[in-house]
Amino acid sequence: MSASILRTLGLVSAAALLAACTPDGAGNGAPAPSPAQDAPATPAPAAEQSETERLNAWFAQVEAEDLDRSPMAKAYRGIIDADYGRWGDPSDAFEVETFELGEARLAYMRENFDYEALEPSAQLSWQLFEYGQENARRNFPFRRHNYIFNQMRGPHSSVPVFLTTIHRINNLETAEAWISRAAGASDYLGAFIDEAEARFEDGVQPPVWVYNHVIETSRNIISGAPFDEGETNVVLEGFISQIDSLELGDEARERLLADASQALLGWPPVYERLISVMESHRERAAPGDGAWRLPDGEAYYDARLANFTTTDLTANEVHELGVQNTARIHDEMRAIMDEVGFEGSLQDFFAFMREDPQFYYPNTDEGRQAYLDEATALIERITERLPEYFITLPEYELEVRRVEPFRERSAGKAFYSRPAPDGSRPGIYYANLYDMSQMPTYQMEALAYHEGNPGHHMQLSIMIGLDELPAFRRFGGYTAYTEGWGLYTEFLPLEMGYYQDPYSNFGRLAMELWRAGRLVVDTGLHHKGWSREEAIEWLVENTPNPRGDAERAIERYVVMPGQATAYMIGMLKILELREDARERLCDALDLREFHEVVLRDGAVPLAVLEDLVDAWVEDTLAQ
Repeated sequence: MSASILRTLGLVSAAALLAACTPDGAGNGAPAPSPAQDAPATPAPAAEQSETERLNAWFAQVEAEDLDRSPMAKAYRGIIDADYGRWGDPSDAFEVETFELGEARLAYMRENFDYEALEPSAQLSWQLFEYGQENARRNFPFRRHNYIFNQMRGPHSSVPVFLTTIHRINNLETAEAWISRAAGASDYLGAFIDEAEARFEDGVQPPVWVYNHVIETSRNIISGAPFDEGETNVVLEGFISQIDSLELGDEARERLLADASQALLGWPPVYERLISVMESHRERAAPGDGAWRLPDGEAYYDARLANFTTTDLTANEVHELGVQNTARIHDEMRAIMDEVGFEGSLQDFFAFMREDPQFYYPNTDEGRQAYLDEATALIERITERLPEYFITLPEYELEVRRVEPFRERSAGKAFYSRPAPDGSRPGIYYANLYDMSQMPTYQMEALAYHEGNPGHHMQLSIMIGLDELPAFRRFGGYTAYTEGWGLYTEFLPLEMGYYQDPYSNFGRLAMELWRAGRLVVDTGLHHKGWSREEAIEWLVENTPNPRGDAERAIERYVVMPGQATAYMIGMLKILELREDARERLCDALDLREFHEVVLRDGAVPLAVLEDLVDAWVEDTLAQ
């Protein structure tokens, strides 16, 4: 896979793809789905079951066991039961137990089922189950290398997000379960603080600048009523909003509100402890920024690259791929400069795009609402045309929301939260509107397509809805596939006739350039020993994004080694497979059917995706 990506797609431009043999975009009908059977709730006697039915029944049993081990996973699925008021087990012992259970299950599957007797879809499930455990084995030695608390994620911020977004209150019992969860948050968070202290002593230490972000977010979380005399805290406000939607008497409402407030008042001691620990660690943290500074840092980063890209690309290959694509996109941007009549260097054009007020909404509540409204409208307009390019369409609702104030200063630019399977929670595209000067309008189109339709919302909605597949395939994922699809669906609308404004098309290229640059700076940080400042300056010099964007991005890449490389590599692979299919099928290529092949089996490693597309091409040629 390494060679094909580097050779075939290193310098492919959008113009070259659009000039290739034109597919018939209005294909006729969906290909036959991969055969699979629903796993029975109560397995029939073995003699009456096919091997596929037996395997799917076992996968269903495995899934039920996993859900029983994770109250939080059940809540994400929208499952409400006796565990609804509990958190998960944050201990390393639980992680070890999970890994050992996975090893035992893999051995059991290999010993008790006949791969050759399975139907194709079940064979793919077997392969993915194997891949998942083999990947877990590769990463198990580094399970304690991640930074528990950082500016992107961590239990200090995920606890309030879980209570405000995931825990659904639809009756008195679920309201009381919310209160139980809120009351138990201190012990849950305290266990993570213990683990963070242990990791720090073992040399797993975030860079010095990370601590300030965690401290600020933690202080924000315990501000407002009931913690002080300020405005109602966002967590309590969310609880009030949910119980107000119920038909409760005044007495019940007042009791719930009092109990919820009392539960939240247990938070300040543990958050103050976290702040104290972070302040202490900040004074003693080792210098530097990249993964190379961690124990066995080089091996850890190699494992992270393999995990996120699902390839065997080396750090040097990833870096060179980024350098090549950066140069290619710069040339495409110069063509847009000529189109709009701009005189000056590419860096001059970058400065113009950063600074001209025509490209920014006001940094006011009205400006933020205008951004949310326009992003929603962009998604609605393209959604109407999805049937022209896709067979299976998303069925879950989608909302565009602003990132919550308590985490917006440190959160990423935009991200997506998948819907609950039962539809009780929509898919959510979060836009970070803390500083509108960091959210240019010329990137709105590409960003909306990536996070909404036909990007993450469409792909994940379809995947969640594949009821015939084992649950680990519906709810799992591979970053290179998922984010590669997101980046591919920034490009696809160009073929659909969008990006009519050249500045908006520049914005699309700017976001593609951003992902190409990630290959350079991520490997620079974690493999070549670049500092945070060196990586920021590279992005400022080579992209049109504001310095604030570059700073937040580099800080994200530092605390999530390798993750940022998956986007470009995934997109390049999808385009490589599409162009290979175009060369082999030409006028017989139906883009709707190609997309169906990519989407109908859920998220898969890139090598598996290549096999699926190749099999489809061979079947099409044989018809």
